[in-house]
Amino acid sequence: MFKVGFDNEAYLKTQSEKIAERIAKFGGKLYLEFGGKLFDDHHASRVLPGFAPDSKIRMLEKLKDKAEVIIAINAGDIEKNKVRGDLGITYDQDVLRLIDAFRGYGLYVSSVVLTRWQEQPSAVAYQKKLEDLGLKVYRHYPIAGYPSNIPLVVSDDGYGKNEFVETSRELVVVTAPGPGSGKMAVCLSQIYHENKRGVKAGYAKFETFPIWNIPLKHPVNLAYEAATADLNDVNMIDPFHLEAYGKTTINYNRDVEIFPVLNALFTRIMGESPYKSPTDMGVNMAGNCIVDDAAVCEAAKQEIIRRYYNTLCDVRKGNAEKDQIYKQELIMEQAQISTADRPVIAAAVERAQLTEGPAVAIQLNDGAIISAKTSSLLGASSAMLLDALKHLAHIPDEVRLLSPMVIEPIQNLKTKQLGHRNPRLHMDEALVALSVCALTDYNAKIALEKLPELRHCEVHSSVILSQVDVGVFRRLGVNLTTEPNYQSGNLYHG
Repeated sequence: MFKVGFDNEAYLKTQSEKIAERIAKFGGKLYLEFGGKLFDDHHASRVLPGFAPDSKIRMLEKLKDKAEVIIAINAGDIEKNKVRGDLGITYDQDVLRLIDAFRGYGLYVSSVVLTRWQEQPSAVAYQKKLEDLGLKVYRHYPIAGYPSNIPLVVSDDGYGKNEFVETSRELVVVTAPGPGSGKMAVCLSQIYHENKRGVKAGYAKFETFPIWNIPLKHPVNLAYEAATADLNDVNMIDPFHLEAYGKTTINYNRDVEIFPVLNALFTRIMGESPYKSPTDMGVNMAGNCIVDDAAVCEAAKQEIIRRYYNTLCDVRKGNAEKDQIYKQELIMEQAQISTADRPVIAAAVERAQLTEGPAVAIQLNDGAIISAKTSSLLGASSAMLLDALKHLAHIPDEVRLLSPMVIEPIQNLKTKQLGHRNPRLHMDEALVALSVCALTDYNAKIALEKLPELRHCEVHSSVILSQVDVGVFRRLGVNLTTEPNYQSGNLYHG
């Protein structure tokens, strides 16, 4: 059941203030590496209940008069059509989506940087496309031995070879469609060029996780490890911060491992390093805004289980290695949880076994668990959705929400006109049918009005669902897991 554990308004206020402080520290010019998802950070909203998915962009909105945005994308990712897993779109498409979204909040996107540029044909075409759209595009090049070859990196043949990105505002936010895009390298390259031009500029890093001022094995930090199992990120105590200040703080292995190199780069570029530890580089105030630790811990534990099932399915689809499963199991053991701590799993699996077919179960915010199976008219997800809405609207089970007069034309269209073999209604089709029925049927009307109450509910399916149903669950704000099984034994699952 959903319970708020995070003060979002306090977060917006304190985070904006912290960034403004860091700008002032560097004399009025700050390159801020922005990690994680800016517009749709659903991981943060799940593990920190009360955190709004768009909190980070709303925070930047408060600084929009002094901020501009640079988007970095790895030219190699363009060439291989790398896909953002949560949205199902390529990184190059996501850059365009990000630009539109930034502009929608009144934020100025000054340019796109194509990193690790090696004249890749797709990247060349992409640069032309961006320039045709009126965008400024810059190219940054691979550096041999980067980042450890410091004399080469901080030279005219290293950062100096990169094209200097013209900026005009005191806060330059550097973000990207995903990891490995070169955000940090863009920031440091810019600082090098600014310094050569006699301009004082600083660097800071903003990533929500791991949270530096909560315990190492706190469920929220463990949930971050679960979310990055494919990157082999490991949370650890920041040894540099402990040595410098005598205080225990949390960071992750990549930042700790790279810090000595970064420190040397800062020293060579700026004359001295402004930081004594990786934690010093961060500007994350999320830990200060947790108001109910028990609620946050429970939410994070549920996320760890969800990540475990996501990994099982990714392995089944051939998109992940089996060793990621072992890592997720270890994280669950550290969090002292098991799949039994997610009640909808047992409910869906039991219903599937009884009916010998696909089944889906939901746990509502009132604690009720409702399961449903596939029928001749509806897929299991659609049947469960209607049953859940009936429960929330106090409509008796025997009442039919969808009129056959509405269902039959949809099925005929699917099978006779559009060539689908499966006449059952997916969730989007069931919701359209329910909307039509709501025009004349009171029960359908009050059931439809209960849709917002599904947000934050937990759902489990006994089979891997279609992308249509997965997308509807995502838009409804429902937390979904599935068994790593397909409904059929076919080799292709479109």
